Amino acid sequence: MNDRQWCAVTPTVRIPMSEISFSFSRSSGSGGQHVNKVNTKVTLRFDIGASTALTDEQKQLVRQRLAGRINRQGILLLHAEQRRSQRANREEALQRFAALLRQALHRDKVRRRTRPGRSAKERRLKAKRLRGRIKAQRRRGDYEGY
Repeated sequence: MNDRQWCAVTPTVRIPMSEISFSFSRSSGSGGQHVNKVNTKVTLRFDIGASTALTDEQKQLVRQRLAGRINRQGILLLHAEQRRSQRANREEALQRFAALLRQALHRDKVRRRTRPGRSAKERRLKAKRLRGRIKAQRRRGDYEGY
C-alpha cells in the first residue's frame, strides 16, 4: 500500500493523510466478472472544518469555490472508478483532490490600473486618422477597389 504521510497541494499547503479517509465499493459499468467481485471504486472524504492543515481563511475559500462538491456536513467527497485496481483509483482520487484544492486556493493577481503612455495615444490617434482618410476617399469616389 502507499506509505505517504502527506498530500502536497501547494508548496505551502500539505494535507496530512490522517485527515483524508477512503472507502471502497464495487465499481459500476462494464468489466465482466472482475467488476462484480472486487471493490475498486474509491470514495475520498475530507472534512474541511476539522482540518488542521488549512487556515480559517483557506477553509472559507474552499467552501465557497467547491460548494457543489461539499455535503451538508462540510465533507468534500470525491469518487474515482476509472481504473481496474483499487490502488490506481486511490492515487487518481488523491491527485484530483490535490488539483481541486490547488485550484480553489489559487488567488489571481490584483490588477493595478495603468494609463496608456503618450506614444500609445499618438499611435492610436495616427491609426484613427489613417482609417478616417481611407473612409473619406471611399466617399469621394476616388476609391477603385482592390
